[in-house]
Amino acid sequence: MSSVLRGELQENVKLAEWNTWRVGGVAKRCYFPADKDDLAVFLKSCPQDEPLLWLGLGSNTLIRDKGFNGTVIITQGHLKELSELPTGIIRAEAGVSCAQVARFSARTSYQHGEFLAGIPGTIGGALAMNAGCFGRQTWEQVVAVETIDRHGHITKRTPTEYKIAYREVTRPTEEWFIAAHFEFPRGNKEEALATIKDLLDKRAASQPTGKPCCGSVFRNPPGDFSGRLIEASGLKGFRIGGAEVSTKHANFIINTGDATAQDIEAVMAHVQAEVQRLHGVTLQPEVHIVGEV
Repeated sequence: MSSVLRGELQENVKLAEWNTWRVGGVAKRCYFPADKDDLAVFLKSCPQDEPLLWLGLGSNTLIRDKGFNGTVIITQGHLKELSELPTGIIRAEAGVSCAQVARFSARTSYQHGEFLAGIPGTIGGALAMNAGCFGRQTWEQVVAVETIDRHGHITKRTPTEYKIAYREVTRPTEEWFIAAHFEFPRGNKEEALATIKDLLDKRAASQPTGKPCCGSVFRNPPGDFSGRLIEASGLKGFRIGGAEVSTKHANFIINTGDATAQDIEAVMAHVQAEVQRLHGVTLQPEVHIVGEV
């Protein structure tokens, strides 16, 4: 493995350009790896106390207005290998979008990967939080993952090495997912592609797709739905600054054009307080809030 970096290192990067809410301050630096081997070389060169943040599509992340005083590793468009292995396993690197995997699995005549089309993120993020939609979750189809640590060591692990729960995966600290190995049953190509279209149509009809947002803001509490509780609290359309609870789906907060991360956090706090007051339910954020306070 070469010790020469082949990726791109940028300083003082505006992170609003790298997340789907389109908010957030500046990162001290960003690294865009050429591939997983290049990423390993870069991590070896990083100071061991350097804060690291990983971003794919940035669709489940709220970056605060003061930015991130460390290094952000951008996987979207960089860790992008997607292939069918000779064993029939589909291998997708962390920067591949979930929608790409859904279409690829369908076109290669597999089923049960269609739900991934409804997850607005990359495989790395989907693994980290066990993302799901339409009644299915990412780790249900995972048979192995590849990880990397701060020293650039790459390891292959199985699902039995993790504690996997709803929207939560417990993993070793300072170790990150760089690829997933999916095992899907064989199916009908045309049926799978039709299912993807149907799921995307349902998503477009019920969610504010095309608007700057992060997907679902809060986890669903046991036996209920956050969106229902928020709507029942009369909070659709509630707004602080440029951040607004979607009138289409109450578990989405949209950036109407000039929102700050502080606006979004304030809306989240108000929603939590009102749902707690009116329904006695404590909503837990699904979105990860990062950056300088």
